[in-house]
Amino acid sequence: MLPTRTEAMQLVEEALQCNPGPWGDHSLVTAQCAEKIALACHDMDPEKAYLIGLLHDIGRKFGTRHLGHVYDGWKYMLRLGYDEAARICLTHSFCEGTLDCYIGKFDITESETEEIRQALCRLVFDDYDKLIQLCDSLAAAEGVVDMEDRMNDIRRRYGFYPQSKWDKNMALKRYFEEKTGKDIYGIVRS
Repeated sequence: MLPTRTEAMQLVEEALQCNPGPWGDHSLVTAQCAEKIALACHDMDPEKAYLIGLLHDIGRKFGTRHLGHVYDGWKYMLRLGYDEAARICLTHSFCEGTLDCYIGKFDITESETEEIRQALCRLVFDDYDKLIQLCDSLAAAEGVVDMEDRMNDIRRRYGFYPQSKWDKNMALKRYFEEKTGKDIYGIVRS
């Protein structure tokens, strides 16, 4: 289940009142990219893509956290009954499907970390998981950016970026280019 577009925007606006920051604009750009790519896919729902893109970082409502924003968003969306958004809050940071290449601080408890680990083990990523992972790496607060630039920015900020995660992100780009028959940058910058 998902909220309506109006309800989703209200959730983000409320969250930004709790924790203002560029994550709100990043989420909007992610949503716009996801909607455009889903439209070009013909077998995906652009409205669902927009909504889950908009809500993927909703865990930021609860403060400036790293892995904590994944956990907080996942649990928050589950509490509200938005299981499809909750799934994306969980999966958007793990294009490889595991915690092994997570970039950022493990700022949650061991039991919460294990809860994420177990939940990821039970999932098979679908095209919506993959889409938001891709769009998350295309979206900055100021707009669409080159994926390599975004990954290099993360590398500068955190001191590393696993090559396997870099390669997986590039594979996601190729996957959606094959699926749409179009250049991803051409789609999202239109």
